[in-house]
Amino acid sequence: MAKEWALNSATNRFQLNFKRNVGAVSEEIRKCQPKTVEQWRDYYFENVRDHEHIEELGKKLYIKITEVISAEIEQITEQDCIDYLFNLVIHRTFDGYMTEITTIYGQLQQHFDLKIEPAQDEWDRLFNVDFFIKVNDYYIGLQIKPVSDVSQIPQIYKERSIQAKTHEIFTEKFGGQVFYIFSGKEGKKKVIQNEDVISEIASEIDRLNFL
Repeated sequence: MAKEWALNSATNRFQLNFKRNVGAVSEEIRKCQPKTVEQWRDYYFENVRDHEHIEELGKKLYIKITEVISAEIEQITEQDCIDYLFNLVIHRTFDGYMTEITTIYGQLQQHFDLKIEPAQDEWDRLFNVDFFIKVNDYYIGLQIKPVSDVSQIPQIYKERSIQAKTHEIFTEKFGGQVFYIFSGKEGKKKVIQNEDVISEIASEIDRLNFL
């Protein structure tokens, strides 16, 4: 298992399994439509890459593992390992937290004075809510739905009936409604697709404040 992990990691790192090295294997095997592995092997060596080419890639992989990676490992000190774990626990955790602030959750929080908090696991299971807003003695539920395209939103609304009962139970128990927030991407940034939900949530906060 450890040997397989090392071979796989090194092959991926040095891109020896990329199309430019081994050919478009997924496309080629569909052209071949082999019934046996022998048929595929014969087709591959005749039409994609020859036997000697794959053997050379194997030799290159061996050099990368025994020379390049081995030399890199020998340069690692105990202090490097200590520093790495401190960086992992402190700095990368902080960076991840800051990234979270800029996500949908962070974008929503900018619009409200009340704190938006992650729902406990039990609420997720029972009521299908990801976050909540506490308004006096009441709670508003929020469910974030990732969408790859705005054309998906109408379909998600249709599917909402499946979870409608759990949201009704949430409202009966905690007083506030549950709102869907559709999360999509613009480039690498997540954005709220249904921005009108922000004013709807604000109206619900006002309503609960006057109960």
